[in-house]
Amino acid sequence: MSAIFMAQDGLLRSADERVIGRWLLFCCGVLLALVMLGGATRLTESGLSIVDWKPVTGVLPPLDDAAWQTEFARYQSSPQYTKVNHGMSLAEFKTIFWYEWGHRLLARLLGLIFALPLLWYWLRGTVTPRLRWPLIGILCLGAAQGYMGWFMVKSGLVDIPRVSHFRLAAHLSLALVIFAAMFALALKLLWPRHAQARPLTGALRALIGLLALTIIFGAFVAGMRAGLMFNTFPMMGEHWIAPGVLAFEPWWRNFLENPVMVQFVHRCLALTTLVLCLGLWWHLRAVDLERSQRLALNALAAMVLVQVGLGIATLLLHVPVWLGTLHQGGAVLLLGATLMLRHRSLAA
Repeated sequence: MSAIFMAQDGLLRSADERVIGRWLLFCCGVLLALVMLGGATRLTESGLSIVDWKPVTGVLPPLDDAAWQTEFARYQSSPQYTKVNHGMSLAEFKTIFWYEWGHRLLARLLGLIFALPLLWYWLRGTVTPRLRWPLIGILCLGAAQGYMGWFMVKSGLVDIPRVSHFRLAAHLSLALVIFAAMFALALKLLWPRHAQARPLTGALRALIGLLALTIIFGAFVAGMRAGLMFNTFPMMGEHWIAPGVLAFEPWWRNFLENPVMVQFVHRCLALTTLVLCLGLWWHLRAVDLERSQRLALNALAAMVLVQVGLGIATLLLHVPVWLGTLHQGGAVLLLGATLMLRHRSLAA
C-alpha cells in the first residue's frame, strides 16, 4: 500500500514539475519578445527618451497634456535632445517615448509573470527542493537585470548622448543568461533525457562559448552603430579586411573601441559559428542518433542559417528596424536551439 502511495506522489510531483516547466517556457517567450522590443527601441534611438527611473510610478505614462509637457521638458534638458534631436516636436517625442515605455513596461510585466506564479507554486508546495535554488537564482538575476537596464541608460544621459556599448553588451548578455537558465530548466522538466543519448558535450561547449562571444560583439556593433559602415558582403567595401582595423593604439583597444574592427570580428565570429554548426550537422548526418537528438540537430542547422541570413540582410539594407529586430531575436532562438541539442546530448 505504501508503495502505491509513493508511486502516486511521484506522478503528482512529475505533473507539478511539468506545470512549472510550461510556465518557464512561457516566461522564455515573453523574454524573447522583450529582447526584440529592446532591439527596436535601440534602433529607433528611443532608449534615452525617459530620463529617470521610477520602478513603481513609472508604470503609468503621461495621461494628459500637462503631463506630456512635463515629460517632454525633462527630455529637452537631456544631451540627446540638445545635441541630436534639437527642435523635435512633441508628437515626434511621443513616438520614441512609447518605444521606451513599452520596453520598460514589458520588463516589469515579465518580473510579475515570474515572481507571482513562483510565490503561488511555492506556497502550494509545488516547488520541490531541487528547484528552489535555481528558481530563486533566476529571480535574483531578473532583479539585477532591472538595475542593469537603468545603469545602461544612465551612460547616455551625460555629455555623449549614446549608451555605453559595454553596458549594452552586459544588458543583453544578462538577458540571455536568464533565458538560458529558464529554458534549460524547462527542458529538464518537460523533456527527460534519453538514457542512451550520444554525448556531444565538447563540441557544444565550444559552440556555446563561440555563440556567446559572437553575441557580445554583436552588441558592440549595435552600441557603436558599426552596422552602418561597410554595408557590403562578403567584402568590406573593396577590401576583405577594411583599412583602419588597427587604427587605435595600443592594438588591443581596436577590439573594444574601434567600430571597423568590431564589425570585422563580428563577421568572422558569425561565419565561424555557421561553419561549426553545419560541420557538426554534416559530421553527424549518418550517425544513428536518437530521434529527439536528430530533431534538435536539424533545428540548430536551420536556425544558424536563418540567423546568418538575417545578419547579412540587415547589413546590406543598412540596418532597417524590422530586420535588426528580427536579427536580435534570432540570436535568442539560436541560443535556444543550441541548448536544446545540448540537453538531448547528455545521457540521463
